[in-house]
Amino acid sequence: MTISQAVANVCKVSGMTNSRLITSNNSIESKEIYLLGTDCVIKSQVSLAAYTSYRVGGPAEWCVAPRNLEALQASIQFAKTHELPVTILGAGSNLLVSDCGIPGLVVVTRHLRHSHFDLETGQLTVAAGDPIPSLAWQIAERGWQGFEWAVGIPGTIGGAVVMNAGAHNSSIADILVSAQVLLPDGSLETLTREQLSYSYRTSILQGSDRIVTQATFQLQPGANPTEVLAATKQHKEHRLNTQPYHLPSCGSVFRNPKPHAAGWLIEQTGLKGYQIGKAQVALRHANFIVNCGGASASDIFNLIHHVQHQVQQRWSIPLEPEVKMLGEFQAA
Repeated sequence: MTISQAVANVCKVSGMTNSRLITSNNSIESKEIYLLGTDCVIKSQVSLAAYTSYRVGGPAEWCVAPRNLEALQASIQFAKTHELPVTILGAGSNLLVSDCGIPGLVVVTRHLRHSHFDLETGQLTVAAGDPIPSLAWQIAERGWQGFEWAVGIPGTIGGAVVMNAGAHNSSIADILVSAQVLLPDGSLETLTREQLSYSYRTSILQGSDRIVTQATFQLQPGANPTEVLAATKQHKEHRLNTQPYHLPSCGSVFRNPKPHAAGWLIEQTGLKGYQIGKAQVALRHANFIVNCGGASASDIFNLIHHVQHQVQQRWSIPLEPEVKMLGEFQAA
């Protein structure tokens, strides 16, 4: 069983599937599989367009959206039993799914949520499926500082920990204490910030078969909630005023090739507004590619490659995608 972590998270395996829905040779027949001891249903051929912020993507061969750890554990055991590759999705906000879809089992973790505020230590422990924007507002309402910058990041905690999400010169690495991960043998391990080897928009978890289940952050309680809310609102307004959130996108498409900004390089190359099919380099911010309505994943993929080629020709600077691509793609 291989695991692809797009934005995500799980826990140790347990439980078994309903055996009457599995054939004697261990192959899968049913279009719906009920996992024993849970309220969880694995469905076949589920469109993933609704699960990505781009609103594109083909079907998952199998898809499940567990609402608790027990259901999640059973889902992972199901994949292990049937030797299915696993792809784990959170908010699907930093993701481009192929029009061909994704083979194996896609586990949608956005319904897995819990949080614990420790008043004595100022630490917050939160599940990997919790959405970042709503969490930022909850933290601000308590008068806790340190997470205001994250309010405009449209993802989940799991994905943010994996990719070291950041904004406004701050990042997850600045506040992370530890992350709990699931190992391939089913055991859980707690990794410190130092062990995650964070750097710009990356960690050792990227490309790894370890999966984030929860994370603990060090924040600063005791501030005036009104002031923290005002700072959070300011960060949110800045995002809305400078980035094209009125159209489906994945957020920033390319990593900034420091000391340059990817958006500036793209704009100076004359690509603002350039379009392939219904995919367009955003007019408001050139490091965004937006779905103008009816775009395919192939439109977006080909536009990404066109931008890379043009910037490389003009500046001799390679642009590395920040967006994670899942499934099969073929350049035009």
